[in-house]
Amino acid sequence: MTVSEAVAARRSVRGFLDRPVDGALIRKLVELAARAPSGGNLQPWHIDVVGGDVLEGFKRDVAAKLMAGHKEEAAYDIYPLELDDPYRARRFAIGEAMYGHIGIPREDKAARRMWFARNFAFFGAPVALFCTVDRNMGPPQWSDLGMYLQTLMLLLVEHGLASCPQECWAIYPQTVTAFLGTPAHRMLFCGMAIGYEDTTEPANALRSERAPFAEWAEFRGF
Repeated sequence: MTVSEAVAARRSVRGFLDRPVDGALIRKLVELAARAPSGGNLQPWHIDVVGGDVLEGFKRDVAAKLMAGHKEEAAYDIYPLELDDPYRARRFAIGEAMYGHIGIPREDKAARRMWFARNFAFFGAPVALFCTVDRNMGPPQWSDLGMYLQTLMLLLVEHGLASCPQECWAIYPQTVTAFLGTPAHRMLFCGMAIGYEDTTEPANALRSERAPFAEWAEFRGF
């Protein structure tokens, strides 16, 4: 598989097979992804990977909290509070497209909440990953986290695995850091579901659109 093919194939998968993933392979790819660019070579990412009975126990605990109406603990805004167009329109469009694929109408708020709750079971994936970062790091270092995560996701595609990066976990940072035993000087950035795609899951038929090239790119001098 070429890099171009991996880039074209990568997408957020929201349904995984109950199929084990080779732990040695995951270790290899998590380590290899650290070749991602990093300003000043700070390598600000810290990665926790969870699977097996440990992951199942965590998912049960989170499900119990959600059922009990556990309040959000958000430490940062995932999206700007005032999201203007075209960004607002893009976010709305992808949400409507996804719920359209799974057949949940906009007015069925309860069904949409139940679907969103599947995030917190990692959509059935057998491997979960959490990315944390030192609290004194700024936006440039957060961009390094994105480059690490994208590199990892492309490596997963190369090896026939699927993933779903999940910033939704940022609304429950205390829950996650308590589970991981994360030291106080680090904060949660996001989670990620990893496994083999369930091709029968309707949500996985979604292919998100990208804005026209001319809308966001300009060239000068050539």
